[in-house]
Amino acid sequence: MKKMNVRLLRMITQHVGQFIAISLVISVGLLTYVSFTMAMVNLENSLNYYYEVSNFADIYVETLKVPEKGVVDVMELDGVFHAQGRIQYDVPLKVKDEDEKVTVRIESLPTDEYKINDLYFYEGTEIKDPNKDAYVYNLFANARNMVVDGKIHPQILGEEYELNIKAFVGSPEFVYLMENEQSLLPAPGKFGVIFVSEEFAMNSFGMNGYYNQILIKAEPGTNLDILQERVEDTLDRYGIKRIYQKKDQLSHRMVYEEITGGQKMAQTVPFVFLLVAASIMVVMISRTVKNDRISIGVFKSMGYSNKEIVIHYMKYCVLIGFVGALIGVTLGALSAAGLAQMYTGFFAIPYLKIRVYPQYLFGAVLLSGAFSIGSGLIGARSVLGIHPAESMRPEPPKSGHRTILEKTRVWKYISFTEKIVIRNLLRSKRRFVFITLGISLTYAIVMVPMFMTNAFGQIFSDHYSEFLRMDYNINFSEPVKDSALNDIKGLVDYRVISPKLEYPFEVEHLWRKKIVTVVGMPSSTDLYRFKNLDGNHVRLPSEGLFITEGLAKLLEVQKGDWIQINTFIPGRDDISVEIIAVIDQSLGMNIYMDLPFMQEQFLEPNIINGAMLTSANPIKDELEDVPKISSVQSSLDLMGIFKEFLQLTLASISVLILFAGILGFAIVYNSSIMSVLERRLEFSSLRVMGFKKNEIFFILVRENMVMTILGIILGIPIGRAMLYGMAETFSTELYSLNVDIPLESYVASGLLTLVFVLLAQVATYSRIHRLDFIEALKNRMT
Repeated sequence: MKKMNVRLLRMITQHVGQFIAISLVISVGLLTYVSFTMAMVNLENSLNYYYEVSNFADIYVETLKVPEKGVVDVMELDGVFHAQGRIQYDVPLKVKDEDEKVTVRIESLPTDEYKINDLYFYEGTEIKDPNKDAYVYNLFANARNMVVDGKIHPQILGEEYELNIKAFVGSPEFVYLMENEQSLLPAPGKFGVIFVSEEFAMNSFGMNGYYNQILIKAEPGTNLDILQERVEDTLDRYGIKRIYQKKDQLSHRMVYEEITGGQKMAQTVPFVFLLVAASIMVVMISRTVKNDRISIGVFKSMGYSNKEIVIHYMKYCVLIGFVGALIGVTLGALSAAGLAQMYTGFFAIPYLKIRVYPQYLFGAVLLSGAFSIGSGLIGARSVLGIHPAESMRPEPPKSGHRTILEKTRVWKYISFTEKIVIRNLLRSKRRFVFITLGISLTYAIVMVPMFMTNAFGQIFSDHYSEFLRMDYNINFSEPVKDSALNDIKGLVDYRVISPKLEYPFEVEHLWRKKIVTVVGMPSSTDLYRFKNLDGNHVRLPSEGLFITEGLAKLLEVQKGDWIQINTFIPGRDDISVEIIAVIDQSLGMNIYMDLPFMQEQFLEPNIINGAMLTSANPIKDELEDVPKISSVQSSLDLMGIFKEFLQLTLASISVLILFAGILGFAIVYNSSIMSVLERRLEFSSLRVMGFKKNEIFFILVRENMVMTILGIILGIPIGRAMLYGMAETFSTELYSLNVDIPLESYVASGLLTLVFVLLAQVATYSRIHRLDFIEALKNRMT
């Protein structure tokens, strides 16, 4: 083995702690890159394969009532491969616990041989008695501990039915099981899907010969926008409530938003860790070159060129990068499969297609190599300025000067030990800045899980406590006269009750379009608390509309603009309405109108399809047998779902905190070790003066505590800037993340950062005790 390589191995063994610490930082970055990149690719491939084998619908049409002839008319359109009618309604489910409220979505099964959104069978047999048998969505069945051949009791139009569970199934339409866009989180024990025969659905819902939905599978290569317009024209006379493409289908959209989020994480987080590792290596190599000044002079006098010596130090960085890459790529490849499995279990994708993609593994190694080589070259560049003859004598110390503090009377009241701390901090300005910035970055990364937990908590708190003021939302299965409120008033105990009208319409501005729910309510109601973007309370106008901030950004509109609302209701024209205010709504996208104005424009006076009320007592039992009530939603139930979700996020929060800990530990540990090696003569002199090893150790601790406090202070604005960027990047059409972190989160982030710094200090304790102070003095004197 060449002598230079022997020396390289000796360098590694002498500084094995630093070697491992930097390697861990690199491995965390590459672990994140490989695992998230491959997991997202595998997840997307598995999802697309599931869509392919199940004939996932390209267009969904929700109607008031469409006969079988309407489905045939759609089938005959150019670009339509197949179309199927079905019946879909949400109804309550009778369970043993009378206080527990469960909603199920009943869907009719097609009679055609070619099935759109075909079901995946987990276990069970096919339906034998069309009026008694049903399939149950697998996640819902597991959450409620159901068994095949068991019983299930949906309540349809006030009448309870007993159905036999013949099989547990999955559906591509419910990969992410959500009741609606306002739910945000899945609740498999509270909401599920029951698949019944078309015969049973028509009889029980009174839809003989009619459907309220049509699924369309398009010919390959068909322009879906043009096809959607043809379908609208064909079905317009039947009354379309909503028509949308698969890209806007709720489950599909949620899964792809998760995939997009994972891809963004794979593109950002690794570079943070690699940049930090590269910075540590640059500082470490530059200081090593400075300490090896005499040895480098000897090498040059023996005939070694600048290139060979630079490569010698660069190899040290390359070996760190190689070890970090080996660990990160290996763990990333192993965890990618587990991460994909976790996602497919969470998203209920029965087909898991796991592959290892060599291009990503190779890319991670190249990434590590590029950062390592660059760090080595930058750190070792001072080799070029070392001349053999000059290097034989020690480098002259830098000329000192009195600091501003020393020129004041305060200086004489500062203890000798504190004077050492202050002078060293001001003497090593680069190290001071580097460690302070590193700690601030650690603090900022620790803030991320605190932000995510608080952000989702704030979304639900703002939406269900501040924005929505009602306790219950009642939805009717079809539009009714507002006199139906009198029936509800006679059945339940309430404080405030208000009618509402909700319809999905297509809103348009210039070339931008979006199907959203338009909500009509009396302008005098206090069950919605509207705030504009300035935080001021506003009340619905008698004409015009309110639009949510997320929808305003999507359509690129503002207060005072006019938008067009396209209605699918027969006999009603599209209208243009002025935006009176853009309101702050953290969850969902909606348009709000005064109820009489909406009735006049789109329907007829006194027509509603729901109600809102506040009540001190549970009301679901009193309303479960009322005809034409399809569902009763409780705000408390939705908040309970969120609490379950927060418990599930603890694992991911722990991982993020661990990554931040590795980052902070590596920065402080490496800097402390380099400081100890550079200051051996200083510490030896202190030993001669009577300082104990523990006292010298605590001098280092004090120095790092000063930098830690400054780093935490600096980390607050850095963390907030990072979180504002995350909020902008990760906000979706369904929710908006607001950076509003409480004081306790700042304090918790600071305490965790302090713990990571102290752990690094404890790791340097043994190096102080093993340092041969007498030998350091002898070498310096020699």
